[in-house]
Amino acid sequence: MGQRTAVIGLGSMGYGMAQSCLAAGHETYGFDVADAPMARFRTEGGVPGALADVAGQLDAAMVVVLNAAQTESVLFGENGIAPLMRKGAVVVACATVPPAFAKEMEARCSALGVHYLDAPISGGSIKAASGQLSVMAAGTAEAFAAAHPVLEATAETVFELGDTAGPGSAMKAVNQLLAGVHIAAMAEALTFGMTQGVTPEKFVEVISKCAGSSWMLENRAPHIVAGDYTPHSQVNIWPKDLGIVLDIAKSANFSAPITATALQQFIAAAGMGLGHEDDAAVAKVYARNAGLTLPGEGE
Repeated sequence: MGQRTAVIGLGSMGYGMAQSCLAAGHETYGFDVADAPMARFRTEGGVPGALADVAGQLDAAMVVVLNAAQTESVLFGENGIAPLMRKGAVVVACATVPPAFAKEMEARCSALGVHYLDAPISGGSIKAASGQLSVMAAGTAEAFAAAHPVLEATAETVFELGDTAGPGSAMKAVNQLLAGVHIAAMAEALTFGMTQGVTPEKFVEVISKCAGSSWMLENRAPHIVAGDYTPHSQVNIWPKDLGIVLDIAKSANFSAPITATALQQFIAAAGMGLGHEDDAAVAKVYARNAGLTLPGEGE
């Protein structure tokens, strides 16, 4: 039987997850601070209704917002849903947050009889829409059981990383360290190649088949070649996520200099006004500094 599910946060990932829940037969509500994606989702079969009115009827609430502050606001803010949810319902928290925050949210939800699954996601907007995400999850056995139907709908792989919240967010921090560094390194290598007469097109053709490749290179470098910075994942995500990585590293007395350098490039991109562009736009920082013209620029 389908669950009564709400997806809160209809960005590039959340919208696809809501579509996947709908496709799996769940009675799905979609909520966002913007009206347009909510209206669009309802035309696709999303159930109408106000979040405050339906919160007490939900089996699962998937919270797919930007950060810890937004997650806490959704759950425990002025119109927070956690106190309204029935006992035994589950919150599936998908934002990149510090592990300590995930543990705090689990404790506060548990005090209300609501399960909390620490469940950061990876895979991008295309996999979100096809129900093929990877989920780095941690929580009680009861939380996993309550979340199982929506995880089946949205994920290809669910890694069960612990029986309490925290390890999921820790693993996501590791993933984001690598992902952010790989995007910045791709941009650096692509623009370095341009100084040596290697076109972006040739860079993708050759390096994607060589040892220097990465998933991020193969996924993001074609955006630069096409001159298309429609955001699948925004530049603005990385100052937040790499900032979380560095905060965790600092608390562990761990030096992460490569992460710190990548972070500065994303901050520079945001400072250039590129925050809402695809994160491949970090290449524009290198291009500007080297006097290079990327595909689609200056046309």
